[in-house]
Amino acid sequence: MARVHVAFPIDVQGNAVGVVVLDVVSHAGFDLKSVFRQLQWGTGWLEAALLRQRATGEIGLLARANATLHMLAVVEEHSRLQTAALALTNEVAARFGCERVSLGFHERRGIRMRAMSHSAWFQRKSELVGTLENAMDEAFDQRLPVSYPVVTGTERRIAVAHKELVGSGRIRSVLSVLLSAANGPIGVMTLERQTNDPFDLEAVQTLQLLGTLAGPVLELQRGSERWIAGRIATNARSTLTAIFGPRRPALKLAVLSALALFGSLAFANTEFRVSAKSVLEGSIQRAAVAPFDGFIARANVRPGDIVHQGDVLASLDDRDLVLESTRWEMEVRKLQQKHRDAQSQHDRLNMQVLQAQIDQAEAQARLAKDKLARSRIVAAVDGFVVSGDLSQMLGAPVQQGKVLFEVAPLSSYRVVLRVDEEDIRHIAIGQKGALALTGAAGQTVPFRIARLTSVATAEDGRNFFRVEANLLSNDLPLRPGMEGIGKIEIGERRLLWVLGRNLIERTRLLIWAWIP
Repeated sequence: MARVHVAFPIDVQGNAVGVVVLDVVSHAGFDLKSVFRQLQWGTGWLEAALLRQRATGEIGLLARANATLHMLAVVEEHSRLQTAALALTNEVAARFGCERVSLGFHERRGIRMRAMSHSAWFQRKSELVGTLENAMDEAFDQRLPVSYPVVTGTERRIAVAHKELVGSGRIRSVLSVLLSAANGPIGVMTLERQTNDPFDLEAVQTLQLLGTLAGPVLELQRGSERWIAGRIATNARSTLTAIFGPRRPALKLAVLSALALFGSLAFANTEFRVSAKSVLEGSIQRAAVAPFDGFIARANVRPGDIVHQGDVLASLDDRDLVLESTRWEMEVRKLQQKHRDAQSQHDRLNMQVLQAQIDQAEAQARLAKDKLARSRIVAAVDGFVVSGDLSQMLGAPVQQGKVLFEVAPLSSYRVVLRVDEEDIRHIAIGQKGALALTGAAGQTVPFRIARLTSVATAEDGRNFFRVEANLLSNDLPLRPGMEGIGKIEIGERRLLWVLGRNLIERTRLLIWAWIP
């Protein structure tokens, strides 16, 4: 007889979860549609059973999540680790009917117990605490929950310490679950019961979910209570693990690159140069001063003008001087006439007196003419007017000896460098350098140190020393007053020292200031 194989899927909410396969004997009245209809009716109870099973699992999952959130809320109510851990152990002991719940964190030498339910204080070196910590270490080393007696899902796990804990007193069942954070397990929570009712799979799953959610909160509180040294040690261990561990190749490459860069900086040599703000001055400066008290009549030049020897820079008002010169000349003629009259009368005594008055009047006349000649301020040398703008002071009075103009020769210059006090110890007479001026940054002018001054000037909270240098060549169109940056060549030094010398020197000074 012919045989027909019929297959029909089992569908639960649009997902195929199984297949029913029948081996049907075909006959004369065989109806394939009726077979499929009967299969559809017959598999309906399977679909309903699977739906009930899934609903039961979801209800259990929701119950576990609800219980876990309630216990997590107890932890988050406290800001300190000790009180949060004690509140958690008390809540777990009440919910799971435990005689005692203990919580410990992993440290360098193993698990160290931090809290015990219903106990504000416990003897850390007691035998009970040692036994509990051994059980916690056993679960932490395996990175899995451990129970005794064995619970479904915890078979084939080492439970020697848990068995010893059960045999040490009235305890009948023990369960240890892990507390986990972002970097892995951080501790263990151990539950103990006196009844013969062991922990079930539902309790294990609930406590595992609690350990996953409460672990980061407890680790955050634990980190906030550490001293600075402890945080540094933890960060150092994490960094070393990341560098020498099997993962994070990008970090390893970055560390190797940094080490290579540090090695090149530590062993490579470079030219050490001291930088300083600089200004260009004339090697000499001639001052034009007021020869006497007077008033400014004319101003012919301003700063920046080029003048030649003998050029009139400015003129003082000479009207009073002209009148004074004329008066003394008239006085000389008058006295000379009186002298001739006395001579005609052979009055020797009167002649001697008049001759003395004539000499005095002639001296005053010469003085007046000399002042009149010096009323014109002239340039003593060919050069460049550095300072002195009298165009806004016409008619203003000036006192004798006041500097009206400063003229610097165009053929001779010197560089004045303002060297920081941290670098002045490296500077010596005869060292060479180069000056880059603001107006010609692409070109440099060589110079040689000629003089060091021991007088410091304060600016912006720092001290600077004046260092003078002579130019070795003059290929640029230079002008007094031009500013720039000068670099003095000291010699070869380690590149790392050159880059970090300021930090090194300041650190040494700070240490010296703090050392008693």
